[in-house]
Order: sequence, then structure tokens, then C-alpha cells
Amino acid sequence: MADVKVTPKLDNKTLTKSFHRWFWGALTCFSQEHMQTFGYMASMLPILRKLYPNHDDQVKAIQAYTAFFNTNPMLGTVIVGVTASMEEARADGKAIDGETINDMRAGLMGPIAGIGDSLIDGTLIPILLGIALGMSTGGSPIGAVFYIVAWVAIAYFGQRFLYFRGYKFGDQAVSFLVGKQGAAVRTAIGVVGSMVVGGVLASWVNVTTSLQLRGADGKVFLNLQQKLDSIFPGILTVAITMLCWWLMSKRHISAIWTMLILVVLSFVGVLLGVFNPGLKY
Repeated sequence: MADVKVTPKLDNKTLTKSFHRWFWGALTCFSQEHMQTFGYMASMLPILRKLYPNHDDQVKAIQAYTAFFNTNPMLGTVIVGVTASMEEARADGKAIDGETINDMRAGLMGPIAGIGDSLIDGTLIPILLGIALGMSTGGSPIGAVFYIVAWVAIAYFGQRFLYFRGYKFGDQAVSFLVGKQGAAVRTAIGVVGSMVVGGVLASWVNVTTSLQLRGADGKVFLNLQQKLDSIFPGILTVAITMLCWWLMSKRHISAIWTMLILVVLSFVGVLLGVFNPGLKY
């Protein structure tokens, strides 16, 4: 006897409402103790209300989502979609309980966070900012408008795509993100990101020295910047960039402390005559 096909109990309206709650409220009541726990619970409320008409069943089902949760909010959308699919299967009588759902969430939030933080925060956002900076030459507001529109569009439609793919394909959607295909996509995006950041560096960062050595007659016999340009143009810019990379990547110093270090180096350099800010008093 053929298996009877069970009609899905979740409609597009319910799924969209769940997605919107995650998109707008993933960081609801955010704290170091709970992180995204309450945002996750809020996104699952429409799902549970649809699947469990009885209030007591809703209370029992939501216990699976009270555990700590924290991941990249953008790519983490796929986990919420997978959860919706699993919750639907549980309500349909499949051998899935709250512990199984919570184990899935706990197992995925770490890998998704690592991928999302490097892909979104470390690659996509710098690419968009690099393009926006290039469009802002001369004080044009077009760059700022571009970044706002592009980021909102990518964030919304990208997360929506991931949510519904997670619901439709379940753990197969996650396998793409953490598998070989996902790794190839991340590598390609990383290469593009490096090119954009390199272009921004060459266009917007310019470190030069004003240090000059004079003889007894007061004439300059060594202009350090001219000598460096004849050997390796832009070498000071590269050196400062590599210093920042070393501080943040190897020494794990935050961006704020790195900027403070640069301020101190600039201040000392001006006092010693190594740098000339061109200020007149």
C-alpha cells in the first residue's frame, strides 16, 4: 500500500511571518547571557501557533528554543528555516523531539557563525564599502546611498532565500554552506574581496614621510621620501597596512586599539619631524 502524502501544515504566510520576525528581531533582548535566544523564540511563535492549536502543546514545544543560541544573524536564517521544517515533521508525528531539534541548533550555530562572520563581515561588507568609497569621490552622496540600498537589498532577499531553502531542503541546505561547494563560493568571494580592499588601499591610503637630512650649509642632501619612491613607491603605505594586519590578525588586537596605536605613531612622528600634517598655526 502506497504511503499517504501528508499535506504541509505550514503555509507561505506563516513562514513569511516567521522569517520577518527573525529578520527584524534576531537580536531582540540581546544580552551576553542569552544572545539570540529570544529572537529565535519570537521567530518560532508563528510556526508553533500554526502547528499546535492547543496552548499547552505550544508551551511544551517552545521549551526546545529556550536554550542558548548565537550565530551569524544573516546566514543563521537557514537554521531557522530548517527548524521550521523539523517542527512541522514533529507535529506530524515523526520521530523528532525537542532535544533533537535543540541538538541540531547547537551543532550548526558554531560552523554557521564562523562562515557567516568571515563571509559577511569580513568580505561582503568591505566589498560594498570599497565600492561606496569609490563612488563618494569628491564628497558625492551617491556612495552612501548605494551602500544603504545595496546592503538592505542583499540582507533582506539573501536571508529570505536562505530561510525558505532551509525549510524546503532541510539539512541539505546547510550541507551546501559547510560543504565543498560552499567552500569554493567563499574562496571566490574572498578573492574578489581582496581585490576590492587592495584597490581601496591604493586609492585612499597614502603614507609619506617629510624627513630630510641637511648639511652644514643648510641644503638638503637626502630627501627620504624621494629615495623610497625610487626604490619602492608606496612602501610606507604597504608597511603601515601590514602593521595593522599583523596587530589585528596575529596579535588579536581590536580595531579600536589598532587605530589608537596609529594615532600615537602619528603624534610621535610629527613631533620627531618624520611626518608633516601640513597644518599651519
